[in-house]
Amino acid sequence: MRTTAIPALLFLVISLASCHQKSGIIMTVTGPVNADDMGTSLAHEHVLVDFIGADSTGYHRWNKDTVIAKVLPYLLEARKTGITTMVECTPAYLGRDPVLLQRLSQLSGLNILTNTGYYGAIENKAIPKHAYEETADQLAERWIAEWEKGIEDTDIKPGFIKIAVPGDSVLSPIHEKIVRAAARTHLKTGLIINAHTGPAAAAEAELKVLKEEGVDPSAFIWTHAQAGSQEAQVKLAGEGAWISLDNVMVDNIDQYVSMLINLKNNNLLHKVLISHDAGWYDVINPESVQYRGYTAIFTHLKPALISVGFTEEDLQMLLVKNPAKAYAIRLKI
Repeated sequence: MRTTAIPALLFLVISLASCHQKSGIIMTVTGPVNADDMGTSLAHEHVLVDFIGADSTGYHRWNKDTVIAKVLPYLLEARKTGITTMVECTPAYLGRDPVLLQRLSQLSGLNILTNTGYYGAIENKAIPKHAYEETADQLAERWIAEWEKGIEDTDIKPGFIKIAVPGDSVLSPIHEKIVRAAARTHLKTGLIINAHTGPAAAAEAELKVLKEEGVDPSAFIWTHAQAGSQEAQVKLAGEGAWISLDNVMVDNIDQYVSMLINLKNNNLLHKVLISHDAGWYDVINPESVQYRGYTAIFTHLKPALISVGFTEEDLQMLLVKNPAKAYAIRLKI
C-alpha cells in the first residue's frame, strides 16, 4: 500500500529540496521535516516490541487498532508536556511497524522516526537468517533500499540506522558485519547510527570498526551509555560520539543527575541525548507487561537538574538542539 501518489524518489527529492537548509532535515514516518522544526525530542523510545524472534515475528502477531487504543493516550500525554518528536527505536524483526507508527503520528500530532538496520542483542534472536549468509555490502544494500524506496511496500522511510551488539569487548563475526553494514549505509545515506550497546568496551569496539570504514564518531550514538563509567562517557564524547543516557525513570533520577553534572563540568553537554527507553506494547504479554509513559524527564529529571544549577539553555540543548543535530540528514539524497 503506497502512502502517496507522488513517486517515492521524486517526492523525497522535492521535499528535501524544500527543506534544504544548513541544519538539514529529519525523516519522519510522514515525510521530511526541517531539523530546526524538530522541537522538544525524545531520542530513544518504543511503541511496540515483539521478542519472539526473527523467524516467528510479523504483522500477523498484533492488531494495529488494539495497539493504537493502548498507546495513543501515552503519546497524547507526552504531547501535552511539550514533546514534538519521538525517535521510535524498535528495529526490523523485533516489532517495527512503520504503518502503525504513521497512524500514531497522525493521530497524536507527534513527529515519529522509524529506522533501518538489524538488532544483534538478546542472543541474536532478532537477526534474520539471511544476515548470516549475506555480506556486509549486501546487508547495506537492503538498508539503503529502504531509504531510497521506502520500507517494504510503503513510502515510509527510515530516519536513522538502528543496530545492537552484546556488551563484549570483541565483536563476533555477525556483529562486526552488522556494524560494517551500518557504516556503509551511513556513508551512502547520511543516516546516523543508533547502536544499542551498553558497556563502554563494546562501544569502543564499534567505534574502531566505524573508523576503519571511514565513519566519523559524530555519526555514532552510544545507546545505553549509562551502563558505562562516567570516565568512559567523557572519553567517547570527547572523541565526538553521542552519549545517549536512556531509561530515565522516576526512581533513578539521582543517577542521571550525577552523569549529566559530570558531562556538563567537562564541557560535553552538547554531545548528550536523554530519553526514557519507555513504552511499550509487549506482543508476547500485552496484558501483563505494564506500559511505561514518556514523562519522567519532564516531571522529575528537569526539576532535579534545575535544582543543581542547570539553566534553561542547558535543557534546550539536551532536549531540542542535540537531537536535531544528531538526527539531521545533511547528505546523500
